[in-house]
Amino acid sequence: MAAERQWGVTPAFSSDPPSAGDLKLNDLLVSELKAQNNFAPASDTEKREAIIAKLKGLLRQMVQTVGKKKGLPQDILDVAGGEVYTYGSYRLGVYGPASDVDTLMVAPKHVTRDDFFDLMPDLLRQSTAPGEITNLVPVPGISTPIIKLTIRGVDIDLIFSSLQLSSLSDKVDLADDSILRGLDEVDRRCVNGTRVTNRILQLVPQTKTFRLALRAIKLWAQKRAIYGNIVGFPGGVAYAILVARVCQLYPKAVAPLLVQRFFFIIQRWNWPKPVFLQHKEESSLQLREWDPNTYRGDAAHLMPILTPAVPSMNTAHTVTRSTKTVMMREFKRAEEIIKDIYDTGKPWSTLFERHDFFTRRYKHYICVNTAAKDQNAHDAWAGLVQSRIKRLMAGIEGSDANSVELVQPFTKGFDRVHLCNGEQQLEKTLDGSLEFQVKATETVATDDHADMKAQIAQSDIDGVEVLATNGEAKVKKEDGPQRVYTMTYYIGIGLREGATALDISTPVQNFQGECTAWPGYDADMHSIRIKHIRSYDLPADVFVPGETRPVRPKRKPKATTNGASAADNKRSFSNSGLDEATASAKRRQSANTTNGTAG
Repeated sequence: MAAERQWGVTPAFSSDPPSAGDLKLNDLLVSELKAQNNFAPASDTEKREAIIAKLKGLLRQMVQTVGKKKGLPQDILDVAGGEVYTYGSYRLGVYGPASDVDTLMVAPKHVTRDDFFDLMPDLLRQSTAPGEITNLVPVPGISTPIIKLTIRGVDIDLIFSSLQLSSLSDKVDLADDSILRGLDEVDRRCVNGTRVTNRILQLVPQTKTFRLALRAIKLWAQKRAIYGNIVGFPGGVAYAILVARVCQLYPKAVAPLLVQRFFFIIQRWNWPKPVFLQHKEESSLQLREWDPNTYRGDAAHLMPILTPAVPSMNTAHTVTRSTKTVMMREFKRAEEIIKDIYDTGKPWSTLFERHDFFTRRYKHYICVNTAAKDQNAHDAWAGLVQSRIKRLMAGIEGSDANSVELVQPFTKGFDRVHLCNGEQQLEKTLDGSLEFQVKATETVATDDHADMKAQIAQSDIDGVEVLATNGEAKVKKEDGPQRVYTMTYYIGIGLREGATALDISTPVQNFQGECTAWPGYDADMHSIRIKHIRSYDLPADVFVPGETRPVRPKRKPKATTNGASAADNKRSFSNSGLDEATASAKRRQSANTTNGTAG
């Protein structure tokens, strides 16, 4: 009898088939995921497939148009072709009703990225009925150039790569490493999204089981607010690799057991030992790969989760000491819940309970308020600030080691719109007040396109102009009420037991300075304010119906061990320079906007 295949780099921990109890829990898990609206209906899938087919037709039309302009002979154009691939959650088969479709267009070498951005937007508009396409935004000037659009209600992220081939009449095998030969860094980055996704699917024993387990883990991570690499947590690809590794260790298990073993194994993993799905492949391409023995930055990574395609890179390089601590805490909590699900029949819904970030996790929060008078300009500014919040976290972690235990960022920003009359109202809004928020607009907690917005801001100031509907990055002063767009990011501060001081003024000032040093920063356009608030002063719109808001504790004069009063302790927090009672004049002395205004 032939030996069973070994999946991954080590033998399986168990090859036992699922028990009757596992199968029953599997049915219950599927039911819970459906109740959570985690699956896209068949009609949505058909619509996405039709859109992808349409994109392929437009790509081939573009390839022909460019070829004729460049004088290529007809026999070459007849076989030139052009292919469309997907990656991310759609390709992995774990997308939901609101998921976007990450799409890669691949063309032969005579079509350049400039051709793509010159021609594809008009081809998209001309090929659809009025109103079918909305929010078409080409963004060429970033590390992964992209066209973002919505077709028939489906969000599409469209990237492009030109391969060093004269024709693509047959579907090219992107798994072949030689396909990377001759590509620049941008083209390699675009192609590798699909290469990594495809390779993950090839390296799991049971695709259907892998997908169900990954759906559960992704939903859990999103509910517990530990999802998103821009703020220091694993993103979708990293979680997919972790789940795939557990699948390799239990090749015959069903999803419930995989979920259980996921929390057990990843919590106890010998970090920073890397997680990888296959042995390192030798390559003659001489591409830079993750290597802690060669690169000092790689050696500093806390949770290396490596992609299974050349060049192998760490998908979790943004993890910090604090975010890793938060994850380990959540893994432990989830492991205990899964044990109850198995032992006592507790429902799966308990695993997916909403986080307690605002309700009871912390007593102290840092609020980073960004603002601008133009929504498009503010998108880039808010993305830039969010991308650098990790630096603020690192500064806080290292600034007061005797007081700060950990620093946890919330994974989404809170998007608000305000209407201000006069400088006084504007000043209050820039400082975080919701008094003048437009009542007809709801606060939106979003991480929508955060990576893209950050890239736009960090690449060049033209990114703002690309997004602006009127082609102007700068908004002139207006008479009458002024609409102001804000985004607030919340950071929870966990203090060590007995801590009575919080001095983080230095990292805050450094962070503000770094943000305002951005070449696209305009003191007449942008604002950034950073405040310390207590849990009972959090705004109502960060909570959902049914949650219990923190309340101000009753004041009880009580001497501490060093004889200081509770009032003295409160003043010690004010010494951070961020207390909500700090005078406006003092705040203006820090690196906020010039003259304390956004315009």
